[in-house]
Amino acid sequence: MLFKCKMCGGDLEIIEDSTVAVCEYCGSKQTLPRLSDDRKRNMYDRANHFRRNNAYDKAMSIYENILNEDTTDAEAYWSLILCKYGIEYVEDPRTSRRFPTCNRTHYTSVLADEDYKAAIRYADDRQKEIYEAEAREIDAIQKNILEISRKEEPFDIFICYKESDRSGKRTPDSVIAQDMYYQLVQEGYKVFFSRITLENKLGTAYEPYIFAALNSAKVMIVVATKREYINAVWVENEWSRFLGMAADNPDKMLIPAYRDMDPYDLPEEFSHLQALDMSKIGFMQDLIHGIKKIVKEERESDSSDDETPARNAAVNVAPLLERVYLFLEDGDWENANIYCEKVLDAEPKNARAYLGKLMAELEVSKAEKLIDCPEPFDGRKNYQKTIRFADERLRHTLEQCVASIKSRNEQERSERIYADSVSKMEQAQNEDEYRAAAGGFGSISGYRDANVLMEQCRELAESVRKDNVLKKARLKEEDISIQSLIGALASLGTIQGWKEADQIASEYRVKLENLKAQEERKRIEREQQEEQRRLLQERRERGKELAFRFIVIAVFAGVAFAFLWKNII
Repeated sequence: MLFKCKMCGGDLEIIEDSTVAVCEYCGSKQTLPRLSDDRKRNMYDRANHFRRNNAYDKAMSIYENILNEDTTDAEAYWSLILCKYGIEYVEDPRTSRRFPTCNRTHYTSVLADEDYKAAIRYADDRQKEIYEAEAREIDAIQKNILEISRKEEPFDIFICYKESDRSGKRTPDSVIAQDMYYQLVQEGYKVFFSRITLENKLGTAYEPYIFAALNSAKVMIVVATKREYINAVWVENEWSRFLGMAADNPDKMLIPAYRDMDPYDLPEEFSHLQALDMSKIGFMQDLIHGIKKIVKEERESDSSDDETPARNAAVNVAPLLERVYLFLEDGDWENANIYCEKVLDAEPKNARAYLGKLMAELEVSKAEKLIDCPEPFDGRKNYQKTIRFADERLRHTLEQCVASIKSRNEQERSERIYADSVSKMEQAQNEDEYRAAAGGFGSISGYRDANVLMEQCRELAESVRKDNVLKKARLKEEDISIQSLIGALASLGTIQGWKEADQIASEYRVKLENLKAQEERKRIEREQQEEQRRLLQERRERGKELAFRFIVIAVFAGVAFAFLWKNII
């Protein structure tokens, strides 16, 4: 059964019941779905086509349909992960191998995603190994993106638009969006407009900056003058991601702005939104007025959080806080928490009280020992409240503490993976083992010489693969046939230039031609023999017929003679 490679789109010939294959075109080792019929194969091919062309939402809907029919299909769950995180396989120009890049970042690690867990649960051992190695690689990419995005300043507005048409020229949407950008900047807003915002990012991946902007922006303006522009892959990628974030955050608002097109041509996802017609007089004033209401409310909410209520100032909380930290020193976590609540009853925004609750929660006796916590605690509510109400000094101290824990844990994790991968590399004897080691090194890209060792493992894996192909292609004399030669030549074609592969292929082509010529001669001989047998049979049949006629004539002649003889006598 033929199936399309999910990396490059080339044809894969699937052996029945196999769950892993190697593409002869791009050399990628990949997992396979369980294909029970042509309908399911066509669904996978169509979904993979959309995914390879970055139409992730369209692909996801097909994978979900597959899961509706079979909830144990590991490949469908994994394919949902590839769409959810916008995984695109790009070709390394040096090795021609395909490696994943991420076009849709999430705060949730791929390793914690429920679809990933389902894929692992239903996968066989060979699939599981590939899923886990690639998930670690994707997770490392995600962490790098998040690290970069955290350093970016927040935006108020994100302008989504189509930059170029099919001929590479600027679209009207781009020109309109740039005018809009300048007017909004004059109003004092921080605006993400890719043509200008990303102009200093040439030569780097844009995803960290786009993710940071999508995540921080309160308003997205989608500019559209043509249906095909608003539905373009990367435009849809931006607004669909923003809508997904808005579903979890009601403070985010998407505003469609259209011109020279029917509003009914806007995506169905915009049907619940109020769209603005850019051709109408006063459009810009209406847009700015709407944005002010959204962004102003958010800014006012943030500023109100920084104000300490004066009504509780009369209560002296210092003795209560002193009791809190004495309880903490004694390891009395329950009373420490109770007294923190007493402080917060008087001062709801007392940062040191929230810090005391955090320490009690973590069972830490002194603030300086927070750095010894086994795991970072920035996801805990008491930490977030402490940071929210803390002064600059305390905020910086706690953030540095969390950063140190993460750095320490990442260092330890990287060292464990590095040591494990080195061990696997030293003990590896086959392609899968080398690739597993390469996956380990790839998950800690940049750590020590992991990148160098990863490339070495991949090269060794490729060498082993080619050696195996070469070994299998060597035919014993008694096994040589037209079919075996055709299969061997197909295999040798995937390792052209490797050792004596070309020489063997040349010899096999000669043998194949000779065998075909022999078969042709035998075929002609068989046809000639068959023709001779047919002619002989025809002669026999004619002889029998003549003999029969002679007998009949003789009988009649005898009867006639007897009759005449009787009458004469």
